Amino acid sequence: MRFFALLLALLPAIPAAMAVEQPPYIVLRQYPAFEIRRYEPQVVAEVTVQGNAEDAGNAGFRILAGYIFGKNKGARTAPMTAPVTQTPQKIAMTAPVAMASADPGAHTVRFVMPRGWRLDTLPEPEDRRIELREEPARAWAVIRYSGLWSEKRYREHLGKLREAMAAASVAGRGEPVWARYDPPWTPWFMRRNEVWIETDTTPH
Repeated sequence: MRFFALLLALLPAIPAAMAVEQPPYIVLRQYPAFEIRRYEPQVVAEVTVQGNAEDAGNAGFRILAGYIFGKNKGARTAPMTAPVTQTPQKIAMTAPVAMASADPGAHTVRFVMPRGWRLDTLPEPEDRRIELREEPARAWAVIRYSGLWSEKRYREHLGKLREAMAAASVAGRGEPVWARYDPPWTPWFMRRNEVWIETDTTPH
């Protein structure tokens, strides 16, 4: 009974959460455990921060939220979008030899800018750590799940996605992306989370 009482109390907040702008995509193919989506080019704001996946995600979110809420030249504001994505960052090492290694303590956190905001008209961030750029069109293999924002659950579903892609002979490339759609006050059982892996596959 307590569960249903809580659910009823939360129902008025659901339409507001659903109203948050999300980048459009086309589902190219549906598999039992995942789907392949194509996203068109997007303008993004991103920042790379140190920390484990959970801490880096929270820190990056705060930095980028400050930017869209007015910490920029002109003090312009923008509506929040979803999802917030993050990717493990490869750090180039210069000594003793030049090499690239995955640093588990560095992650790039990214906001997609609302439709109608162009790269050449975006306000300049006050925080120099923030980079503005255009993402090219890409195809992604995506697995969706609900529940807590934990690195453990992210890695669990990343493993499931990789296994399902291998079984379907779908090749992936690059670093995985962790996508979170809901604000932190959303109850865990109502949260939408995803893991993305870029793919060259273009099903017909």
